Amino acid sequence: MLALRRPAFSAVYPWPRPLAVQRHITRAVTFDAGQTLIDLDLDFLAARLGERGVHADPAVLGLATPAAWTHYDQLVESGADHITGWKGFIGRVLEGGGIRDAALVDWLYTENRPRNLWRRPIAGMVELARELRGRGVRVAVLSNSEGMLEELLVEIGLAEAFDTIIDSGRVKLEKPGREIFDHTLAALGVHAADAVHIGDSFNADIVGARGAGWRAIWFGRRIAPPGTAGRPPIDDPGVAIARDAGEVRAALRRWNVT
Repeated sequence: MLALRRPAFSAVYPWPRPLAVQRHITRAVTFDAGQTLIDLDLDFLAARLGERGVHADPAVLGLATPAAWTHYDQLVESGADHITGWKGFIGRVLEGGGIRDAALVDWLYTENRPRNLWRRPIAGMVELARELRGRGVRVAVLSNSEGMLEELLVEIGLAEAFDTIIDSGRVKLEKPGREIFDHTLAALGVHAADAVHIGDSFNADIVGARGAGWRAIWFGRRIAPPGTAGRPPIDDPGVAIARDAGEVRAALRRWNVT
């Protein structure tokens, strides 16, 4: 399965503040997978439940996802591991559809690696990747996953949009560690100052990228709009915030990428 990562803000940056904004030539853009390129496919989830004789309405399951994300955040903040968080999230989604069955959640988790539930493309993001690649920018997926991300993207017809797919389960390195960002730079043949990473997890994607010397775009439809209490200020010219593909494109244009 894809590693579920939700935005978590830390007010303390582990990297030095830049003294001045430098002009870079962006030669590479990388995308996280879950909640950045692809999202939970509720129709596919309902179909999988149907294989076990359980009926679920995808629309009803969708109504349960905001509260399920809140529950997931609480689990992560309390120190829960990845498996507990995944099962807690999916369990709450199912509960929203009137389904309470721990054994069914366990089965979905076991089945998720070969038949990933995260497979619905997020509007505009793969199109943006293709556009960038057509302009000569090196484009990659850089994700904490479990070793079958390339097979998933081939299955759903998205793999061809990227020059390479860096899956933590394959390379045995994981965000936010600098090593996986350095590994990606070597695979793409670029320098850190010429790379931008896009992802939904503040700690894994944004802190990780900045710590490795990249610029970064914190992406997600659940990030609060500007000026609201849920949106923290980020005083770093190397970080942008985007809630959809249009805002990602605008951020890249400000950095002279598109």
